[in-house]
Amino acid sequence: MENFKIIDILLVEDNSGDARLAKEALKEGKVKNQLHIATDGVEATDFLFKRNDYKDAPRPDLIILDLNIPKKHGHEVLAEVKADEDLKRIPVIILTTSKAEEDILKTYNLHANCYITKPLDFDKFMEVIKSIGDFWLTIVKLPNH
Repeated sequence: MENFKIIDILLVEDNSGDARLAKEALKEGKVKNQLHIATDGVEATDFLFKRNDYKDAPRPDLIILDLNIPKKHGHEVLAEVKADEDLKRIPVIILTTSKAEEDILKTYNLHANCYITKPLDFDKFMEVIKSIGDFWLTIVKLPNH
């Protein structure tokens, strides 16, 4: 019966084009999922901590986080998630344009689960998102809340 669980994914992405592509790619995946999109760091933390307009937000099973987002940087969002006793077990995938070694080190030091540099090519971007879905939603056993 657990195969019928809908996986909640929080995508933190300020680029509407990338968000739309991610939604399309995840829709084609093997596992039913509900994609929630936050367009900045404040909206992401409000969603995760059920504040303001997000009092009834579901706890995501997976977070896909861009680093370069407005209002609150991705590193800050990641630090808050991993410092929270309830949220720290949610896998956080960094999906960003940055190839900077300092960003890679900082995110792993903050306990990100993986770091992926966004491909600029449309087909490669779709392939990466599908791979994330296939790996994290079908192969990996995610923790129950």
